[in-house]
Parts: sequence; structure tokens; C-alpha cells
Amino acid sequence: MGVTTLAEFLRARRDQLQPADMGLPANGRRRTPGLRREEVATLAGVSIDYLVRLEQGRDTRPSPSVIAALADALRLDDEQRRQFGMLAMVSERASLCPAARPLARAVAPTVTALLERMGPTPAFVAGPINDVLAWNRSWEQLVRPLGMLDGAVPNLARHVFLHPSAPTVYPDWIAAADEQVSRLRAATECAGDDEIFATLMDELRTAPGFVERWSIVPTTEKRRGTQRINHPHIGALRLNYEVLLLPDDVAGQRLVTWLPADDATTNALARIGETAVPTSPAHLRVLG
Repeated sequence: MGVTTLAEFLRARRDQLQPADMGLPANGRRRTPGLRREEVATLAGVSIDYLVRLEQGRDTRPSPSVIAALADALRLDDEQRRQFGMLAMVSERASLCPAARPLARAVAPTVTALLERMGPTPAFVAGPINDVLAWNRSWEQLVRPLGMLDGAVPNLARHVFLHPSAPTVYPDWIAAADEQVSRLRAATECAGDDEIFATLMDELRTAPGFVERWSIVPTTEKRRGTQRINHPHIGALRLNYEVLLLPDDVAGQRLVTWLPADDATTNALARIGETAVPTSPAHLRVLG
């Protein structure tokens, strides 16, 4: 389902299900496909009026118990439950977001100190629209030859969609592109009025495939996984990434670490210092 809000998800899923899927009688001809609102409300144990408010986006803060009841009633699988839960969190956060507040781009000193102390582990801090706000020397040495640090404010989505080397850098380019779109869609609720975000979106809309993905890619975010990268100096890499949400941070900043996923990558990363071009004596870069 290419949906971006909790309300859209509920409507789309209700239309997909048939009475027979739920063990319900068809009760003659129906004017529209799918289940009736009263059927879903009964299965979930909520009022029809409340379900209407959710589907119309007039109530964006359902309780965890309501989310679980609706997930059961709509027969969601594990991935759909994750998406449903994420949309519920995004909807709640959107109701708390200031209407015209620019995104915070300053990184806390304690976080930059943590980056510096991570030593040989490539790590960086990304903002909600995937601007790279701070990084350590290990990450810089690894990604600068890939073009990821090009521009005044490096942005991962811009690199994936607009950098000429991206199709070569990312062997799984389709997955990388989908992940960037998903992240941007999750940030839309609170970043929609941000001028830098608006400029970024205008740029990305010129990229082949971006607009089509925007309409179909679900709003989800992977916080752990493996990605493949082709590096011009040290060859093919498999990297396990961990995404850590920074506490007490309404700006949606995340600390991301890259770890080798196999022995070949471990050996390749050990050589990166030998091939890196010196840029400055600084071990840590922070923007903003």
C-alpha cells in the first residue's frame, strides 16, 4: 500500500478485505468493495464514530490498545503492523509539531564527543531529511571518494538520486532509493515548512523514478540491516548498519554506525587509511 498517513492506511486496508476473509456473511450486494466501517468497528471493539474520525484524519492519536485492536481486526501481518505502528507514531508527532519551525541542525556536544571516541568505526549523525550533520574521520575517509560529502550540506537522498556515481556505488540501488524516499516521507509531517527541505524536494523531483516512488513506497524505517557498497579504492563492501535514535531529540536526529559484515570487508576497511587522501588534521566534522 502506497500510503502516507494513518487515515489512508485504514481506508486502503478496509477496502482490501472481504467479508469472507473475516468469516462474515456477505449480506447481499455492496456499493463499495471491502468491509463496511461498522464491521471493522465491531471486530476492533471501537465505536463507528471513532473509526470515522480516524479514517478522516480528525483523530490522529489512537492509544496503543486501539492500534493493536485495529491491527488484529484488519488481519495485518508483521510488516503491515510495523507500518501501521509507524504511521500512528508519525501522526501523533505531527500533531505536536510546530507549524513553521525550521529543522534543528545543531548536534549536541556530547554526541560529537561520542562520535570522536568511536575511533575506527565509521559513524555519522543524520537529520530527519537525511542531511549528514556530523561525522568522524573513519566515515569521512570511507565515503569521501564516493561523493557522499559533496555539497555544503551533504544529504544521503541527494547522493542516491542525483550523484552520477550512485548506480555504481549502490549495487542494490533500488532498495537504497526506496529507503531514502521512505525516510523523507516520514519526515514530511514536521519538515514540510522547512525551506531547506522544500529545496531538496524540488531537486529530487527532477531525478528519474523519484516521483513514482513517492506515491508507492510505504513510510517505514529500517534501524538495522546490511548494505552493499562498491568502493573505487578498496572494492566491494558489505556493511551492517545500526541506527540509534538520539534521546530527547524532537528534531529526529539519528546516530548511524557502519560495521563490517564479513571478513573481506573487515580487511578492506583496515586498508582504507592507506588509500585515503588527507583532507585536514581534524578527526571530526560538524555542520551547523
